[in-house]
Amino acid sequence: MRLIFAGTPQVAVPSLRALLDSDHEVVAVVTRPDAKVGRGRRLEPSPVRVAAEEAGVEVLTPSSPRDPDFVAALEELAPDCCPVVAYGALLPEEVLDIPRHGWVNLHFSLLPAWRGAAPAQRALMAGDEITGASTFRIETGLDTGPVFGTMTERIRPDDTSGTLLDRLADAGAPLLVATMDGIASGDLEPQEQPAEGVSHAAKITVDDARVDLGHPALAVDRLIRGCTPTPGAWTTFRGERLKLAPVTITDEQLPAGTIEARKREVLVGTADRAVRLGEVTPLGKKAMAAADWARGVRIEPGERLGEETA
Repeated sequence: MRLIFAGTPQVAVPSLRALLDSDHEVVAVVTRPDAKVGRGRRLEPSPVRVAAEEAGVEVLTPSSPRDPDFVAALEELAPDCCPVVAYGALLPEEVLDIPRHGWVNLHFSLLPAWRGAAPAQRALMAGDEITGASTFRIETGLDTGPVFGTMTERIRPDDTSGTLLDRLADAGAPLLVATMDGIASGDLEPQEQPAEGVSHAAKITVDDARVDLGHPALAVDRLIRGCTPTPGAWTTFRGERLKLAPVTITDEQLPAGTIEARKREVLVGTADRAVRLGEVTPLGKKAMAAADWARGVRIEPGERLGEETA
C-alpha cells in the first residue's frame, strides 16, 4: 500500500522505521512543525522529521491539519492508508476521508482503557500491572474507533513512563506493520470497542506532577514514576521547586513531608512509610544525588518538603 505516516516524538520513530523496512511504500511523512527548545529557544525538528529526512522521505509540517495546502497535498499523494503514532494534533473529517483505508493509530494502551494523550503515564499512576498497545481506525471521537489488533506488556516495578513507552514503541511497531499487512490483504477487519472498561488519560500538566507527601508512599512512588522524565515530578523546599526522580519505599516511618538526612541517604515521610529519595534537581541546577543535595543545603531538624512556593 501507499502510506503516509504521521508522528512526532521519539516513540514514533520505531514504527516509521519498521514501515520503511516493510513491503509498503511510505510516500510521505507528516509531523509537527519545528519547535523551540532549551534556554536559547532554538528551533529543532521533531525526531520523526529527522528520521524521515535521513531516509529521503518527503516531510510535511502543516501548522494545522486543516490547512488547505496540506489537504491538497494529501489528496495529490493519494495514500491508501495513513498510519499514525503520537502525531499530536486532531485530524478533521475531511482529512480522515482522504485515504481509502482511513487513518490507523498505534495507541499505547489496551483500548478502551486509557483513551487520550498520556496512556502509559496514567497506567503507571493508577498502579496497573498490565498495559499494551492497540491499533485502531481513527474516528472523530477521542480514541473510540474500532480495533484491529493488540499486544500486551507487563509493567515492571521500576518502570518510569519513559522506560515503559520505549518498550511499547519497540514492541508496537511490528503490530502496526502487521495491521497494514492485514488491511492490504483484506484479511483484517476491526472490531468495535466494548462499552465497558473505558478510562481516560488526560495530558499530564505541571500541576498534576506536584507530589503530595500527605498521600501514601505507594501513591507517591507511582506519581513520580508516571511523571518521569516528563513533565517531571516536583515538590517544594524552602519555597522553591525541587524535582524528584523515582524514589524507593522503605519500612521506616516519618511524619509526612519531614526530611531526615543521613550520611548516604535522605528519607522523606509520607502518609504511611518513608521514601528514600533518588536524584533531585534544585531550581536552576543539574540533577544530583539526594545525599549530596542535603549536605549542600544543610537540612535542619524538622524541615519538610512540600511547603508552598514563594
